[in-house]
Amino acid sequence: MAPCVVIPTFWARRRGRFTDRLINVYDHPTPIDQEGTLAACLRSLEQVRGLCRVVVIVAATDASIEHEAEDRVRGILEGFPSIDTLVFGPAELGSLHRRLEQLDFPDMVPGVSLTGYGAVRNVGLIVAATLGCDSVVFVDDDVIVSDPAFLEFAVEGLGTRSPEGHPVLAKTGYYVDAQGSPRVADGGHWADAFWRVPAEFNRAVASIEKPPRLKASNIAFGGCMTLHRDMYANVSFDPWVLRGEDMDYVINARMHGGDVFLDNEWRVRHMPPAGLSEALTLRQDVYRFIYEHRKLEFAKSQVDLRQVSPASLRPYPGELVGSGVTWRAFMTAVLHALTGRETAAFVDVARAALTGASRYARRNCDNYFAFQRRWPIMMERLWEDIALGSLFSGERSVDRTAITGRFPVVPPK
Repeated sequence: MAPCVVIPTFWARRRGRFTDRLINVYDHPTPIDQEGTLAACLRSLEQVRGLCRVVVIVAATDASIEHEAEDRVRGILEGFPSIDTLVFGPAELGSLHRRLEQLDFPDMVPGVSLTGYGAVRNVGLIVAATLGCDSVVFVDDDVIVSDPAFLEFAVEGLGTRSPEGHPVLAKTGYYVDAQGSPRVADGGHWADAFWRVPAEFNRAVASIEKPPRLKASNIAFGGCMTLHRDMYANVSFDPWVLRGEDMDYVINARMHGGDVFLDNEWRVRHMPPAGLSEALTLRQDVYRFIYEHRKLEFAKSQVDLRQVSPASLRPYPGELVGSGVTWRAFMTAVLHALTGRETAAFVDVARAALTGASRYARRNCDNYFAFQRRWPIMMERLWEDIALGSLFSGERSVDRTAITGRFPVVPPK
């Protein structure tokens, strides 16, 4: 069976109207009154060989615009009649949640939603399972696929074993920029002396071009990633990690005895629009890396998990998830506050590094392990589920009028 292609797309209020709610702050959501990057992504997929069902998952930063965002996405998709698409929005999510409750999985609802990177990707995995897909390919809405053989690369080697004898159940390609480089810009700002994220990331991607073609990786690129059913039906994304859910998945897979492999011949062009403010980006990373550190520490007490150490994740994320992450985050926020740009925001980040981020990590990291233990059981029950399958395959549809309040006009007699 051809892989199920899943495209998460994130939408925000009109430009200038920003809602800052920790869990649904995305790197570069599309303002509801802008065209965004989704159309360009879909246009690039039109020439991909073997493209079958494409699932577009619509997430919004604010519940007040979720139906408007869905309308925008459906309007964009009307321009691509050759692509067989399923739009997953609030109505479909309601059907999914009701089905989970019927199957006695109400505790799984918080981790399967349209809020947060990990939860949105979990929705994609569930759709793939109900459709009985042997693999799922994630494509972000800000990437351009230039190779017609994109899906052939996605599944090549999947389900086999590496030369070292390890099962290849998860693969990632990588991003390149307009110049074809996989490296990210590194300004080397003095305020980042303790937070060399771009530099350490570039050290990690330096190995991409080296042989062998397929190798176990510490990094993953969520917009160019494929998961075999034996992986995605057993290992979920973490709904509580605020950023970097793709790299977090590397840790999740490793904890459960697997690996994510990087294919250095599989790539997409990453064309993201302007992102968050520097302070907001740092805040999300501070929460993310402190959470990851707590998660690795908590996992040490779990006898059924393989241990993953910060040292094994060098050069990236490596030290950023080590025991020194709190003071690194605090000092970085303080130094940035001294630059005179977004001073108040960076001071807030410094406070969060000492208090808020640690509280968030303590409160939520054990949630993931409880969620993950139920995930394989739930996925087995949902595999080719008739009730949801008929909805996702298009055999039946959801009447959105009662949900959205947009009732069809009745012509006069």
